[in-house]
Amino acid sequence: MTAMQSISNKDSQPASLAFPLPLERLYAWEKSAGKKLFMSQPMGAGKIESFTWKRVADEVRRMATYLRSLNLPENSHIALMSKNCAHWIMTDLAIWMAGHISVPLYPTLTADTVQQIMEHSGAKVLFVGKLDGWDEMKKGVPEGTHCISYPLSPPNDYPTWNDIIKDNKPFEEMPTRTAEELATIIYTSGTTGAPKGVMHSFGSMAAAAGNAATIYDMGSKDRVLSYLPLSHVAERVCVELLALYQGFTVYFADSLETFAADLKRANPTIFFAVPRIWTKFQMGIFEKMPEKKLSLMLKLPIVSGLIKKKVLKGLGLDAAKFCISGAAPIPSSLIHWYKTLGIELLEGYGMTENLAYSHMSRKGKVRAGYVGQNNPGVVTRISEEGEILVSSPCTMMGYYKDEEKTKEVLTEDRFLRTGDKGEIDKQGRLKITGRIKDLFKTSKGKYVAPSPIEGKFAANCHIEQVCVVGANLPQPLVLVTLSEAANALAEGGDKESLSEEFAQLRNEVNNQIDAHERLKVLVVVKGDWTLENGIMTPTLKIKRNVLEERYAERIEQWASSKQPVIWETDA
Repeated sequence: MTAMQSISNKDSQPASLAFPLPLERLYAWEKSAGKKLFMSQPMGAGKIESFTWKRVADEVRRMATYLRSLNLPENSHIALMSKNCAHWIMTDLAIWMAGHISVPLYPTLTADTVQQIMEHSGAKVLFVGKLDGWDEMKKGVPEGTHCISYPLSPPNDYPTWNDIIKDNKPFEEMPTRTAEELATIIYTSGTTGAPKGVMHSFGSMAAAAGNAATIYDMGSKDRVLSYLPLSHVAERVCVELLALYQGFTVYFADSLETFAADLKRANPTIFFAVPRIWTKFQMGIFEKMPEKKLSLMLKLPIVSGLIKKKVLKGLGLDAAKFCISGAAPIPSSLIHWYKTLGIELLEGYGMTENLAYSHMSRKGKVRAGYVGQNNPGVVTRISEEGEILVSSPCTMMGYYKDEEKTKEVLTEDRFLRTGDKGEIDKQGRLKITGRIKDLFKTSKGKYVAPSPIEGKFAANCHIEQVCVVGANLPQPLVLVTLSEAANALAEGGDKESLSEEFAQLRNEVNNQIDAHERLKVLVVVKGDWTLENGIMTPTLKIKRNVLEERYAERIEQWASSKQPVIWETDA
């Protein structure tokens, strides 16, 4: 593809195609399907609470009445911070109905980040929901903030959702807002620097949900399990908005410990997961049946069908029509492996800045290593520098209080600079080849794109996390953390066999990449990279600058080693 050439999906609908706005969809389901189950919420101790469209609309209306009674200025910013639950979605709708703007916060933020977002957004009201670390997080809530508590909230003395619902009459008006109005400010997690507030209108939300539903056959009989943070743009679109537009049922996971049971309870027809979850599913299957044995049985004509059904039923995915992977690159080998089970993994690509509405694989047209074709209304360019530029009906209004950064990321004709490098094949499928900002130069003056190399290591079931580093070194090196299974092997005295496996893996990867990219050494580091130690973002992306600073004193030492594999514990 030549520089600056544009690609648009030939099946694209006009970007100006109008869809009903989110609140209009709520009123429509309230009227036409009031008794239908909208959300299924675990309440602890095995109790499940059902929320029909009628009940949801009623509680949303009552909360909207309460929010109006606070006499906040019109279009005030109201924050919500909770793990996924029915009340998260009802809060979002109530904020909109009351004439305000929602500001979702990740349920895993530090107190400093909570304070930063609350102060930057100017939110004076905070819904406090299902949270594990509230005692620490509340230190970041500005004094004087009016807080409201959910039924599943940690102990507090705030006004409670249920009391508010009981004491307030339903809001009788049916406001819809306008397509041009600001609906929400979504703060990006950011791998570098402070989070930025991405502003989206009701119109961009309508375009994302309305257009996305035209890509696949989905409707009111479908089911989804919600467990990835609703504060993340992809989950919000795939669960909250698509449920509003298609009327399907949302099941919520209770906890990490009950996830497997929750997945079977929901038995979803549509399932979205990040690559690491697809890898963990695979590892769980291999624990029950060795890889070689499973591979052999899947090749037997009569037996293979029974095995596939048993495996998918065991996962809770036997009813899944669409299985989607997104938020990070997925190894091609994993896509091929799931295909042997009868699951065609569809990849999606997007950013907070375009409501995750950009590219999606189509059934029967999946090409491993590619994130699919343009969505309806989307136009893609590849710049002269190789950067992917995307124009979309869902492009953000801009960054809140930051015109300078807005101008940096949006071209004059409103194409979004994604920061990703890419290429497009003859069928219009997009391949992400790296991050513009992640590129680093070795001491030999050669540039290295770490992301594609990391993807080759991420496919190994004994590796949990991976990061390629090497700025100003003769050759790059790769840092990895161990999976739970590999940790057990290492602690059981099987470190030598793991070293041999990793050395062979390093050699295999080196044979697939250019000479200047070849990895001098693989380093197995101690512990994990987490939110708590500041190396991961809330969306589980690695903060490279933080990681490099952490190991700065050791990297040069490791790079000079003649060993193919080093264990930090031994170094």
